[in-house]
Amino acid sequence: MGPRDQVERTIRRHAMLAGGETVLVAVSGGADSVALLHFLVELAPAWRLQLHVLHVDHQLRPDSPADADFVRAFGARLGVPVDVVTVMVDPRGSVEAGAREARYAALEAAAARLGAHRIAVGHTADDQAETVLMRLLEGAGVRGLAGIPPVRGRIIRPLIDMHRAALEAALGAAGVSWVEDPTNMETQFARNFLRAKVLPIIRQQWQGVDAAIARSANHMAEAARLLGNLGRADFLRIADGAGVNVAALRALPAARRRNALRSWIARFQIDAPSTVKMAEIAGSLLSARPDAQPEVAWPGAVIRRRAGRLILEVRSRHLVTGSPDFAAKSWDWSKDRLCILSRSGQRLELVDDDAGPIDLALLPQLLEIRARAGGETLRPGPRARTQALKKLIQAAKMSVEERAHLPLLFSGDRLIAAADRWIDASIAANDKSRRRGRLVWTRQ
Repeated sequence: MGPRDQVERTIRRHAMLAGGETVLVAVSGGADSVALLHFLVELAPAWRLQLHVLHVDHQLRPDSPADADFVRAFGARLGVPVDVVTVMVDPRGSVEAGAREARYAALEAAAARLGAHRIAVGHTADDQAETVLMRLLEGAGVRGLAGIPPVRGRIIRPLIDMHRAALEAALGAAGVSWVEDPTNMETQFARNFLRAKVLPIIRQQWQGVDAAIARSANHMAEAARLLGNLGRADFLRIADGAGVNVAALRALPAARRRNALRSWIARFQIDAPSTVKMAEIAGSLLSARPDAQPEVAWPGAVIRRRAGRLILEVRSRHLVTGSPDFAAKSWDWSKDRLCILSRSGQRLELVDDDAGPIDLALLPQLLEIRARAGGETLRPGPRARTQALKKLIQAAKMSVEERAHLPLLFSGDRLIAAADRWIDASIAANDKSRRRGRLVWTRQ
């Protein structure tokens, strides 16, 4: 069976496509993503696919624009339209994690803009083996050891059963080139060390180890699904309005108690707490005296015990004065309608809308996105008086989390819009406006 047939078999086995979809393909320029686009172009006529490419420039290397040029040229040769988006990577914490967060935010935004049914990414069997081993070494649980899912939402991974060496051989036979990212050889990164130093030794000693790891990941994925179903059923037993009933939660066995809490927390679409924090929630919060009001906090949320109930409050990770959620960023909206604010997975997009509230002819071409600093004012309507942004936020009863993340659009020192909530009268559309638009603010 040839590589293309293997890819098609993976697509059918995991029901990744039905036929006739618009597919956004993530292409970095490396061998995996180039092979992904190469095979999807070959399959497109039979599957009636409309392909579109997105290249995400993370700006982590001085020569990264050359990768974008390569992808543009490769797409042009194949007759596939290519968009390039530049993102900011959160300098705090892991660079790899920040880049991944920014990349997926950009892909989701582009898919929404294009109306794409699926987003295809180039993870391979090698990536699966590396991921499972990394998570095992980090002490991950069942969900973590399930590895990379072949399908997650509209994300599909048609190469998940293919090895990188086979893909490179297929590209070489077809005369297709790719670019090498030199950072992949830097073994100070844990994954690169595992890939370059550890896995080759394991493969020498154990034949077929990649397939064995994939089988284990599949078993873990099945177990994770069963735990998820059980957690959702248990959550229905312990739910008490918007919170959790402490007595009902305490009645569950310890393992099911933690599982039900994970199901509850997942409903808020926030990062799960660490194992230590989960033990505190399932232990100390439940064992505290009835008159106590204990709480457990982790980045992004806090759970409090009040009158026999657990209450979860989502809060910002970055509420400290002087540590805004995003850095100031210049935005030329006429060239790039999408702006990624990657520290918290935000995106701010200007879209054309015949009934939109913004007159695009009045909107300055060069804007700057900033966080709140205090003292901002805005005139929210032609007949309205200038008001303090703080007063508008208070009147709207905006949550603390929203306030902390709120991106502001400035032209020089003049505030012209607060995300998609308020726009200044100076750019407001009227009956004579010929080109209209609106801002769309989305947070992961």
